[in-house]
Amino acid sequence: MTKNILAVVFLAVAFASCSNDDDSTPTDPVQTETVSNLYAPQTGGQGQPEGGEFAKFDFETGAVTTSDTDWDIAFRGTTIAVNGGTVTGTEDEPERNGDAGVAIVTGTLASVTTADGLTFNQDTDASFAIPTGSDNGWYNYAGDPTHLITPIPGKVFVFRTTAGNYAKVEILSYYEDTPAEPDAFTDATPYYTFNYVYNPNEGDTSLE
Repeated sequence: MTKNILAVVFLAVAFASCSNDDDSTPTDPVQTETVSNLYAPQTGGQGQPEGGEFAKFDFETGAVTTSDTDWDIAFRGTTIAVNGGTVTGTEDEPERNGDAGVAIVTGTLASVTTADGLTFNQDTDASFAIPTGSDNGWYNYAGDPTHLITPIPGKVFVFRTTAGNYAKVEILSYYEDTPAEPDAFTDATPYYTFNYVYNPNEGDTSLE
């Protein structure tokens, strides 16, 4: 009789253990990546209408894409679009068909550890969620005599992706091969280099 009781207890414990294991959902690791020399040219400028196709980027694949729907952010010249909201009326911009958004945070890539509690903005018919122009969004234009375009220190961009995931981005350079001391007259643009951290687990706001 004692052996039977012990056997029942053992089976109950084993079953409970298996049930708990089944309830635990494994998570994929957060990904830390660098994108180098993402080419995002535009036509026009300097008093002429700006145009040209945006270079679209998808965090899920970590690559530039030609898809009309599976993209999160897009680059052209110094302009960055998000796949959420509506078109702004800019020439040749992609249609917005996702629910992506962006929050601009002051800090470093390491210090921004979560997307929890942030407010995510989308493009509108009047403006981009990441403002354009020097000192407004991600960059500073130095003007004479250097004419350099450089990322504003301490700006981190947290994105809600079209898939409902989260990523954070720090833009490092606008010049090809990320020169330590860029020269606007000799170094090629626009080549974006940026670090990003992407959480592939839907709804998980952790970014570390």
